[in-house]
Amino acid sequence: MKEIGGFRMGPFELTDYIGHDVNYVVTETVFKAFFFDPRYKPSFTQKRLVEAGRLGRKSGQGFYDYSQGAVNPKPNTDEALGTEIVNRITAMLINEAIDALFLNIASAKDIDLAMTKGVNYPKGLLAWADEKGLDVVLTQLEELYKNYCEDRYRPSPLLRKMVNEQKTFY
Repeated sequence: MKEIGGFRMGPFELTDYIGHDVNYVVTETVFKAFFFDPRYKPSFTQKRLVEAGRLGRKSGQGFYDYSQGAVNPKPNTDEALGTEIVNRITAMLINEAIDALFLNIASAKDIDLAMTKGVNYPKGLLAWADEKGLDVVLTQLEELYKNYCEDRYRPSPLLRKMVNEQKTFY
């Protein structure tokens, strides 16, 4: 995620940094707020980490070991695999940002500002969608949905509409 996607931290580093206890409670809150939509189901793995006291950096262990002299595994450097992972994750993140816009949670500008300033992403998700091409994002999500039949890959109605109308966010 860092090298290929330009993120400052990978997802495991980020959740270790935030703290699994905090992240898990936020995820549970979102899950309940969206009426138990399966796309937001809290991670069982993260629940077990919290129960085991592996809260991340603050406890010295999370996904990674932060104790003195700890040796953590080296990341896989296969570029094709890394690109596939980045594409899958960014397609899902972009889809959620588009849904937030569709549900009038925030404006496009505010969504992108929250992602760059609040979560420290390399660029706003909606600007990223424009850069990738909305049709490309839609195709990625449709392929993932077809292959896995999971709601988390279901394209936003707004994404479909914008592709049909050949619109962009900016």
